[in-house]
Amino acid sequence: MKHIFKAGKEGNHKTLLMLHGTGGTENDLLQVAELIDPNAAVLSVRGNVLEQGMSRFFKRLREGVFDEEDLKKQTNELNTFLAEAAEEYSFDRRKVIAVGYSNGANIAGSLLFHFQDSLEGALLFHPMVPIRGVDLPNLTGTPIFIGAGENDPICSSEETKELHALLQSAGAEVKVHWEERGHQLTQSEVLAAKDWYKELFSAQD
Repeated sequence: MKHIFKAGKEGNHKTLLMLHGTGGTENDLLQVAELIDPNAAVLSVRGNVLEQGMSRFFKRLREGVFDEEDLKKQTNELNTFLAEAAEEYSFDRRKVIAVGYSNGANIAGSLLFHFQDSLEGALLFHPMVPIRGVDLPNLTGTPIFIGAGENDPICSSEETKELHALLQSAGAEVKVHWEERGHQLTQSEVLAAKDWYKELFSAQD
């Protein structure tokens, strides 16, 4: 997968997995990574799928309707890539924290839905429920931040609440931050995510 890797500072063993939204690139969220944890390693990935020239992490049938078979395939490939990247760049595979926006948040959610211990935690900005009708792995203690817009035309508040309930029922510790906005990623929600991350992860190894 096309990507950028930046090593973390000595003593920081976290790796931020940055996952862009539809039409984005591996460069889009680098400033967000710097804001959340300037000392962490950064692995920023470009989606493998093209939709009318726009990069995505998996196919969709139409707006809001995912191609579930491709979602599973691409989720498996991303999980395999993470193991390979950890070996190539010598980072701790157990300490990967996903930071995803929109389509990137959805593929991060799919990792959580399909693979136990795939992520140490996740910051999901404007995610949807990636797939329904599957048994989630044990997510006990996994910290997850969800940034949501009360007026989001793509991801409704009901969708956010459903995702929250599904993750929580699997044992995850979920924090939902609401903005009075739409689907855009706002500075205030990124700052809220930073504060959440700092409280949970900054004191850790």
